[in-house]
Amino acid sequence: MHIILWVAAIFLTFVYLGGGLSMLLLSKERFRNAFEGWHYAEDFPAGFLKLMGVMKVLAAAGLILPAVTGTATWLVPLAALGLVLLMTGAATTRIIRKEWGSAAGDLVFWSLAAFVAVGRFELVPF
Repeated sequence: MHIILWVAAIFLTFVYLGGGLSMLLLSKERFRNAFEGWHYAEDFPAGFLKLMGVMKVLAAAGLILPAVTGTATWLVPLAALGLVLLMTGAATTRIIRKEWGSAAGDLVFWSLAAFVAVGRFELVPF
């Protein structure tokens, strides 16, 4: 179980680090046009997208760095829980926009983050 949790955390780290950095480094227009299915950016101001980018980068760091360094490992499940909350908002936005395929993808990431959160809180804590 420990290895499966590590694999899930590493996968989520790469996904959210990439997504967060793209939100931070690209303008709103370039971000919206660069990725197919990410038209939800139209619904939010540019500053909010930057804030989401910061949250994704911090969550990605929180999934890996505390465990690797052995310092404040209690942050790992909290970072995963933060992603659960973030993906709840993402899935809600997709459902409101009737983007069903993207909403299903968001729910997959929600499930992975929830798995890591529960796994590191209860099943195999550090």
